[in-house]
Amino acid sequence: MFTGLIEEVGSVIAVVAGKNDTELKIAAPHLAKKMRRGDSVAVNGCCLTLSSHHGDALAFDLLAETMACTNLKNLQRGDSVNLERALAANERLGGHFVQGHVDCVSPVVGFRKSGADFRLEIELPVKFAHYVASKGSIAVNGISLTVAEILPKSFVVWIVPYTKGHTNLDRAKESNLVNLEFDVIAKYVERMLPQLVKK
Repeated sequence: MFTGLIEEVGSVIAVVAGKNDTELKIAAPHLAKKMRRGDSVAVNGCCLTLSSHHGDALAFDLLAETMACTNLKNLQRGDSVNLERALAANERLGGHFVQGHVDCVSPVVGFRKSGADFRLEIELPVKFAHYVASKGSIAVNGISLTVAEILPKSFVVWIVPYTKGHTNLDRAKESNLVNLEFDVIAKYVERMLPQLVKK
């Protein structure tokens, strides 16, 4: 379980394709010192298991399913990725409950400055639109954000300068693909509601 509060923006060292999986290596000078093999890390919002680390470099094995369902398949050397360690039970929950289970990837429609802040508009796939609520929570590349507007084919979140400067949204551009994870509470309500209606 994660909170959507990014701890470090890492840099991709290499993406090495193998016969059965792909190895992702990331430079993370701040977090690497605090990690051990087997730890869970959200990379762009996707929960991965640390397979090894040497110095400042973290290594993860990516399954075919992970590559197919996230934007990790597009990573290249030098790209920035958002990193967050799993939530400890004694820590404050500053964002919202994020599982690290990416629901879909979706393109950025627009990203522009407005006053001191930034308006980020992202395409909203019809299949998942019912999970999005005004003022509700959503994870974008693992970042806990609040939905400000819901449009016919997209949604809008506002980014404060701190978030822009301390996540990989600092480099976001139109048409970039971002990972989306919708609120887990909405998913459980959807699953349970038909059974409750029958009663």
